Amino acid sequence: MDLEDIAKTTEELRAFEAEMVTLFHEKKVKPPVHFSYGNEEPLIKIFREIKPDDWICTTYRNHYHALLRGIPKKEITQHLFEGRSMEVMSDTYKFITSAIVGGTLPVAVGLALALKRQNSPHKVWAFCGDMAAWNGLFAECTAYAEGHQLPVKFIVEDNEMSVDTPTQAVWGSAKPSYRSNVIHYSYKNKFPHQGADKMQVGF
Repeated sequence: MDLEDIAKTTEELRAFEAEMVTLFHEKKVKPPVHFSYGNEEPLIKIFREIKPDDWICTTYRNHYHALLRGIPKKEITQHLFEGRSMEVMSDTYKFITSAIVGGTLPVAVGLALALKRQNSPHKVWAFCGDMAAWNGLFAECTAYAEGHQLPVKFIVEDNEMSVDTPTQAVWGSAKPSYRSNVIHYSYKNKFPHQGADKMQVGF
């Protein structure tokens, strides 16, 4: 891992996204693409705890994670140019993504179980959005991992949106409760669910 290629600041992360947004409007970055903004500081703090040999299982909104992991910018950019923004994957960097909501959560549990059986000192870090954190898959994965004391942390990135619908509008007054193996943080993303144009809310 080239430590010089790892984004370390909010400015570096936002600069990359801003460049990709410009290229998106110039039709050089092919959709679907999911941009981030506003969650830089929480992610930088989390990634300080992630070791080089830990695994990362993340989502279709993965550019910041890939940059903080140290995946070269040219590799990430090439994925965006080819319309594979949701598929930034790397064995070298132990980095797994999925276009399926919550799709990497059971993968993370399986990896963590394997690491425990191998008596490995390494961990798995599994990212998902707030709507994914309401589904049964999340409940089962976090419960199983906690019950078997697996070396995995689940990170809920809460932008209060489920695609174009506010998550709270879906669940009403209900509030989620999280297990001890979950990290939750909130942020406001200025970008829509997909693309870089005006944010759409509701139907």
